[in-house]
Amino acid sequence: MLLHLCTWAEVEARLEKSRGIIIPIGSTEQHGPNGLIGTDAICAEVFAKAVGEAADALVAPTIAVGMAQHHLGFSGSMTLRPSTLIAVIRDMVQSLRVHGFERFFFLNGHGGNVATVTAAFSEIYAEASLQPGLPNTPGLRCTLQNWYDAGAARQLSRELYGAQEGSHATPSEVSVTFHAYPEAIKQAVLDPPVAPSGRFTDAADYRRRFPDGRIGSNPGLASAADGKRIMDAVVPELASAYRAFVAAP
Repeated sequence: MLLHLCTWAEVEARLEKSRGIIIPIGSTEQHGPNGLIGTDAICAEVFAKAVGEAADALVAPTIAVGMAQHHLGFSGSMTLRPSTLIAVIRDMVQSLRVHGFERFFFLNGHGGNVATVTAAFSEIYAEASLQPGLPNTPGLRCTLQNWYDAGAARQLSRELYGAQEGSHATPSEVSVTFHAYPEAIKQAVLDPPVAPSGRFTDAADYRRRFPDGRIGSNPGLASAADGKRIMDAVVPELASAYRAFVAAP
């Protein structure tokens, strides 16, 4: 069930059954010549919705802009500073905690978010620890699950794309977006078919080293059919992880 399609009374009733919620988080950034700018947010959102249905969980609105400063050399990319994203996550969690939510399952679609989201969790826990009295009551718990790190996702990406999966603008994530939005499928010439790999620093360095936006990948292999296979394989694993997280003491 999507939080933004609920009434307050429906949310109040659900809190009687479960104190958990899924929060999809992604990014709005370039994904090469044929990848959608919203790829990371789209992937997080569609996986979160499917996991919510499979696990009978409430799903919060997607945090669609993440920490992506290194993509600003490409038109349309957006970013939040790490400090801003930490504040956004903290305020969202604390807002939901006021109503009784205690388990926050962040479902992530962007590798650049990981360090900042983890830091946000530390800030949230520090705030609780610094409260006077330290009452011996159950506290909130946050966890981060990257959909692309699920065992089924890694296995299928190896099977379908091998070394051409790469690390950015990957055929697996592009396939998921093609499955979610078949009307938005893009075609482009990829030269070379497999992009170079390497490291980078800021946005200018990224654009200089990877002029078409890809890193080590061949998203020309992407297809809507592959996206469906990936989702069908990964959603049960993520749903199981969510149920275990909510049930843990």
